[in-house]
Amino acid sequence: MSIFGAIGVAGSGMTVYRTWLDAISDNLSNMSTVKSTDEDAFQARYVIAQARDYGGQGGAEVAGVEFGSAEGRLVYEPDHPLADADGYVKYPDIDMSSQMTQLIMAQRGYQANAAVVDRAKETYQAALQIGRS
Repeated sequence: MSIFGAIGVAGSGMTVYRTWLDAISDNLSNMSTVKSTDEDAFQARYVIAQARDYGGQGGAEVAGVEFGSAEGRLVYEPDHPLADADGYVKYPDIDMSSQMTQLIMAQRGYQANAAVVDRAKETYQAALQIGRS
């Protein structure tokens, strides 16, 4: 694999991790989104990644996005303006600790791929300097 191949593979990984980070931030920002009980709750987004082109340069790509349950969880809040006759509202079924764990994993993956791009760029620049000498 060439230096440019390494940059391409790491760049594809960065794209996947950035998409994952976007989904996590969307999930976290909508954790407190309240709906009435006759509406669907906010559905968490989960990024599906897959390897790409085993025979060629390789890398990763986003294969799709899965959505969490629209059922949500019922919470008793009788004073809430959206509460039903029994006093319940619907919140998304999103676990903050799970999302924070995924956030850390996605950040580290993104950082690792960014380091590969930086290292490959430094190697390429060193090779250019050798060619100039």
